[in-house]
Amino acid sequence: MSLLILQILIKQWDKSQVTEAHERLRATIPDKYSIIFPPAFYVFDNQCVIDQHGDDIQGGRVKYAKEADENIKFDRFQVGLNDKVIAYYGAKSGETPRIIGSLINQWIQCKYKCRYSIFESDMYYWLYEEVTVNAIYLSKLNEQVFLSAEPSIVYTDFNDLENVRKIWKL
Repeated sequence: MSLLILQILIKQWDKSQVTEAHERLRATIPDKYSIIFPPAFYVFDNQCVIDQHGDDIQGGRVKYAKEADENIKFDRFQVGLNDKVIAYYGAKSGETPRIIGSLINQWIQCKYKCRYSIFESDMYYWLYEEVTVNAIYLSKLNEQVFLSAEPSIVYTDFNDLENVRKIWKL
């Protein structure tokens, strides 16, 4: 039996934290960690380990679901339990997922940035995010898997937030 290992890292900030100094500070936060129980935990009949780090201002930010077709869906991603491939859906609903690659004995790192509105204390504000997903299938758990080698593939989708920055500078 193989084991899917998902490490999700979330950096969140609001508009008051968009300066270059804040960006430099966020850049010092690691994008991979050792897997430690807890906070890591098993799900889906022990077929998957989830290790989430970082910010979660609203609580319960990432939802996980195992579909009838043996795919695990979470956030903007889908991982096949049968084909062991990770796919990225992007920001727009209805987009065809982009196949990023196989997770068999190699790890893949995916990153995206986005923003969305939050209603809190009778006010709306923008919450910005950078999400990093580290993923691999292994025959047994290796707590150092993401620290012992570099990812085979690094996939980034920073278009959403980069387009917003261009508008700010106009």
